[in-house]
Amino acid sequence: MKRRHQKKSALSMVVMAILAIVLCAALLFGGSFTAKAQDRPTPEQATLVKEGQNAPAFEVEMFDGSTVKLADLKGKVVLLNFWATWCPPCRAELATVEKELIEKFKGQDFVFLPVSRGEKKETVAAFREKMGYTFPMGLDTDSRVYKEYASQYIPRNFLIGKDGKIVKVSIGYTPEEFAELIKEIEEQLKK
Repeated sequence: MKRRHQKKSALSMVVMAILAIVLCAALLFGGSFTAKAQDRPTPEQATLVKEGQNAPAFEVEMFDGSTVKLADLKGKVVLLNFWATWCPPCRAELATVEKELIEKFKGQDFVFLPVSRGEKKETVAAFREKMGYTFPMGLDTDSRVYKEYASQYIPRNFLIGKDGKIVKVSIGYTPEEFAELIKEIEEQLKK
């Protein structure tokens, strides 16, 4: 009986020691975990190009193997959209573009340029097939183009005017925000 009590007592001490170590670790490292969350930039802080600035020049490989240079699109209104297949708001936004953008502005000086951020062509191919998308898409497999515009957060839209300047920046997706973006595209096309 005495031996059993000693085993329980030793086990209790081991459990208490482990709990003490976990508590100390939480106290020591808890501050740094909190600091990291606080150090994360806001969506606005993570936006590297602001409205009124020139859109950074880039060249992007398209899904079909062709290449698009932003400089070649000067004189057109361009909606540069950064997205990823794993991003639910990105997928919701892409589901609306065929009708709300591509069909609506067909034949006008408008280019919708969705660019997949940091994904392989195979991943985008599977997504396109699953969703039935046939519209052009850019591939930014190393996020090189994205890093010229932002450091975090998708989906992101940069509306670029005919003069090559950023007209509007939107982060995330809501139907209301997308409707505002469409209104701005209409305004830019009138200029």
